[in-house]
Amino acid sequence: MKISVVIPVYFNAASLPLLRQRLSDVAAQAPQAEFEFIFVDDGSGDNSFDVLRDLVACDARVKVLRLVRNFGSNAAILAGLAHARGDGVVVITADLQDPPELIPEMIAQWQAGNPVVLAARADRRDPLLTRWTGDLFNGLFRRFVFPNFPPRGFDFFLADKKVVRVLVENAGANLYIFGLLLWTGYKPVTLTYTRAERQFGRSRWNVGRKIKYFLDAFIGFSYLPLRFASVFGIALAFLGFVYAAFLVWARIFLGFPVEGWTSLMVVLLIVSGVQLVMLGILGEYVWRNLDEARRRPLYLIGETVGLNDDESRK
Repeated sequence: MKISVVIPVYFNAASLPLLRQRLSDVAAQAPQAEFEFIFVDDGSGDNSFDVLRDLVACDARVKVLRLVRNFGSNAAILAGLAHARGDGVVVITADLQDPPELIPEMIAQWQAGNPVVLAARADRRDPLLTRWTGDLFNGLFRRFVFPNFPPRGFDFFLADKKVVRVLVENAGANLYIFGLLLWTGYKPVTLTYTRAERQFGRSRWNVGRKIKYFLDAFIGFSYLPLRFASVFGIALAFLGFVYAAFLVWARIFLGFPVEGWTSLMVVLLIVSGVQLVMLGILGEYVWRNLDEARRRPLYLIGETVGLNDDESRK
C-alpha cells in the first residue's frame, strides 16, 4: 500500500522543515504503508524551493515540483495529483494549520472502503473577517451547489487513486478542485478538527483572490448567478411596468402632472447599473468558456527534484 501526500507550497519556507518532520512522524505510525511527500512550489517568491531541495537530500520520500510561475493553489494541487503514485492520495496545506496527525485516521477510513475522506473544519482560529467570509462562502456553496459540502469547508482530504484519476482527467480552466471532488459523486466520509492558528508567515489570500475563488466555485458548478440575473431582471421589469401603468392612470384620471427630471435620472441610472451587472455575470460565463476553448495547460513545470518524468500519471 502506497500513500501520496500532496502539499501545495506558496511562501511557506518557514513551515516546511517542521511539516516534513510531522509527516515523517505520521508515516512512522503506519509502517505497513509506503509514503511519498510531493511538494509543489507554486511560484513562491521566497526561498521555499531551496528549503525543499534540502529536504529531498535528507529524505528520499520527498519529491518536489516547481511551477514556472504562480498558477494558483488549485492548479498546484492538480500538478501534485497528476504525479502521485499512491493507492490513496492525501492533500494538505503547507502552513500547518491543518494537522498531519489526522492522516492515520483518514487512511483507516479509506481502508474501510470509503474512496473519499474529508477532513472538515469544526472550528477555526482565524481572524474574525476571515472566519466570517469563509462561513459565508461555505454556507452559500452548501445551500445552492452541494448540500453535502461541510459547513465550515475543507482543504484537507484523502482520495482513492480511482477518484484522483477522475479529478486529473476532468480538470478544466478556472479549476475548483474541492468542488470537483464532490462533483464526482463518491460519497465522502467526514472527520472534523479545529483548524490551528497560523504560526508561520501570513495568508496570501487577498480580496482579489477570494473574489476569484468565489466566482470560480459558483460559476463552475452552478447556474445560480444566471438564474439570479434572470429573476431579478424579470422582477425589475415587472415593477417598471406597474409603475408606468400607475403614472398613466394617475395622469388620465387624476390629472397628476408627470414631471421630475431627477426621478427620471435616478430610475435610468438604477436600470443601467442592473443591466451592467447582468452583462458582467454573462461575461464571467463567456470568459470561462473562452478559457476552456483555448485548451491552455493549467500549469507548467519548470523543475523537478527527486521525481522522474516516467513517474507522472498519464
